[in-house]
Amino acid sequence: MSITSRRVLRAGLAVVALATTVLSSLTASPAAAAAADVVINEVESSGGTPGDWVELYNPGPGAADLSGYVFKDNDDTHTYTLPVGSTVAAGGYLVLNESAFGFGLGGAESARLFRPDATLFLSHSWATHATVTYGRCPNGTGAFATTTTSTKGSANDCSNPVKINEIESSGGSPGDWVELINPGGAAVNVGGMVLRDNDDTHTSTIASGTTIPAGGYLVVDEATLGFGLGGLDSVRLFDATGGLVDTYAWTAHAAVTYGRCPNGTGAFATTTTSTKGAANACTGDVVSLPWPGSQNVQTVDGTGVFGGNLSGLIYEGTGTTTPGVLWGARNGPGSLFRLVFDGTIWTPDTANGWGSGKSLRYGDGTGNVDAEGVTFAGAGSSGGIYVSTERNNDASSISRNSILRFDPASPGTALNATNEWNLTADLPVVGANLGMEAITWIPDAFLVSKGFLDESKAQAYNPAEYANHGSGLFFVGLEANGTIYAYALDHVGGGFTRIATIVSGQTGVMDLQFDRDTTDLWSVCDDTCLGRSTVSRINPATGKFAVTSLYDRPTGMANLNNEGFAIASATECASGQKPVFWADDSATGGHSIRRGTLPCIDGPTPVVPEFPLVALSSIMAMVILGGWFVTGRRNELAI
Repeated sequence: MSITSRRVLRAGLAVVALATTVLSSLTASPAAAAAADVVINEVESSGGTPGDWVELYNPGPGAADLSGYVFKDNDDTHTYTLPVGSTVAAGGYLVLNESAFGFGLGGAESARLFRPDATLFLSHSWATHATVTYGRCPNGTGAFATTTTSTKGSANDCSNPVKINEIESSGGSPGDWVELINPGGAAVNVGGMVLRDNDDTHTSTIASGTTIPAGGYLVVDEATLGFGLGGLDSVRLFDATGGLVDTYAWTAHAAVTYGRCPNGTGAFATTTTSTKGAANACTGDVVSLPWPGSQNVQTVDGTGVFGGNLSGLIYEGTGTTTPGVLWGARNGPGSLFRLVFDGTIWTPDTANGWGSGKSLRYGDGTGNVDAEGVTFAGAGSSGGIYVSTERNNDASSISRNSILRFDPASPGTALNATNEWNLTADLPVVGANLGMEAITWIPDAFLVSKGFLDESKAQAYNPAEYANHGSGLFFVGLEANGTIYAYALDHVGGGFTRIATIVSGQTGVMDLQFDRDTTDLWSVCDDTCLGRSTVSRINPATGKFAVTSLYDRPTGMANLNNEGFAIASATECASGQKPVFWADDSATGGHSIRRGTLPCIDGPTPVVPEFPLVALSSIMAMVILGGWFVTGRRNELAI
C-alpha cells in the first residue's frame, strides 16, 4: 500500500472513530446526565416490608441508567452490583431491597452508591434507627428528617405529624384545655399553628418558636386559648398556612375527657382518667408509671470500647456485695464480652482471651453470629452461656432465629457453639433483622409453684415430661411483634417444645430479664417505644404470664437505642436499691453501658385492668378482677 493510500486509510479510520464517539455521546449522554440527578431519598434500616431498603429518586427530566453501579453500607465487604436494566424513570423511584443486596442496615450505618469506576456517587449516614424512616423533606430535595409514615417507592411523607390527643371541655384545672401530641421521631415546630373551636372567630395562634419533642405533648390552656369549650363543640387544628391538620367534634361534655385510644393513634373515646400532658388513660390500658428505681443514670463504660452494636446483657453476681461479672453480647461482629468492674467502670476482662471479646461461631466453626440476647441457666455461666440470634451476619438477608449455647471456659479468642436450637420454622415469618432479640431463663421450681400453664398440653407445666431440658425454660422475645415464646430445650437430642406464647405489652422486645429476687419478668423496648419496660407475672387464675406494670425509662436517661438490660442480685443492695444496667446499641456519645437502680426486695406494684363497671374514687380501693386481689390508689391502676 502506498504512503498516500495509508494516509487516506488512516484519515478514514479517524473519521469513523470520531463519528462513533459522537454517536456514542449522543446515545449515552442523556442517561449519564440523568444519573447525575439521582439522589438517595428514603432509608429503612430497622426492618421494613419485607426488610431493610434504600429508595433512590430521579428528579430529572430523563431516565437514569444505574446498571453496574455498586451499593454498599459502611462495610466495604457488603457489596451489591445493580443489574443491567436498573433504571430510574424521570420523576420516578428505584427501591433497593435487603432481599436483593443481601445484608441488613444497622443503627449507626451508611448507604453508599458507587459508580462503575468505583468512585463514590451518593452517600447518606445516620447514627440511630429512625422511628419511622429517614427521608428527604421536601421530597427529593430537602435535608434528611424522620418521616411521618413510610412511603416506600413513592413521595416522602413530610406532613406535620402533630395531632389533637386529649380535650377537656368541662372545666379542668385550671379550665378547659387541648392537648396536642407529636407521635413522630423528631421534634416539630408548631409555632404559627392555629386552634379554633366551632366558631371561626375563636382563634388561638401558637407562639412562634414553640416545639413539641418526639413523643411529647403540648397543652394549650383556656387562658391561652382565650375561649372556653362547650358541650356541643369541636376543636380544630390548622397549620400556619391555614390548612386543616386535625379535628374532633362532640355533642356533649365527656364524663372525664375525650382522648385518642390507644394514645396518640386511635379514635377519640371517653378516657378513664384525665392525663393532661401525659399518655391517655383508656379502658383496658396499662398506665405508664414512673421508673420505680432511681431517676439518676450514669455511664459506666469507657469511651469507644465496643464501637456500637452492644445488645444483650446478663449479670452474674458473686453472692456477696462484691460486684460480679457483666456478660455482654455484640451483634456485629458477633462477640461475647466478659466485663469486670475496676472500681469505676465496667471494662472487658483482659485475661484468657477476653480483652476484645470472643468471636462467636456456629458449631462447625463458621459464620458471624448476630448475637442479640444473652443469658445463663441455674448453674450460672459454668453451665454455659446461651445467646439468642437473628441470623448469620455472613448471610444477613436470611432469618436464622437460633438459641446457641457456648462454653465460656473454652480457650482462645473465638467460641464455637456447642448446641444450636434453630426455632425459625416455629416462629412467625419476620424480616431477617427483626427476629429473636431477647432471651432469659426461668427455673422450673418457680414455674411449677405458680401453676404455669403448658399451652402445648393444655395443663399445668410438668418438667418431668421434657427429658434433658435441664431445670428451667428459656423465654425468647421477638422484635417484630413484641411477643415472648417459652421453650423447653432438649440438650441431648437437640429438639425443642414451645410451652407458651406470651404478650409482652410492647410493640417490640429488645431484651428480657427474669428477676430471681422479685420473680418479675421484665420486657424492655428501645427508643421506638420511648425506652419503656413492662413487668409480667403469672396470673394464678389462668397460669399465664400477664402484664402488670408499664414503666417509663428513668428521667435521667435520654431516649436511647437500648437493646440490653440486666439486673444485679439482692446481695448487692445498698440503701434499698440494687444495680441495673442498659446496653445502648448505638453507643451514644461513645458509651454503650449505663447504670441505674431498682428496689431490692419489694417487686413493682401490680397494675391490673380497671373493672369496667366500677367507678373508682381516688381513695384506697379493693379491686377484684379475674381472681386477682390488688389494693392500690387509682393512679396505680391500669385504666
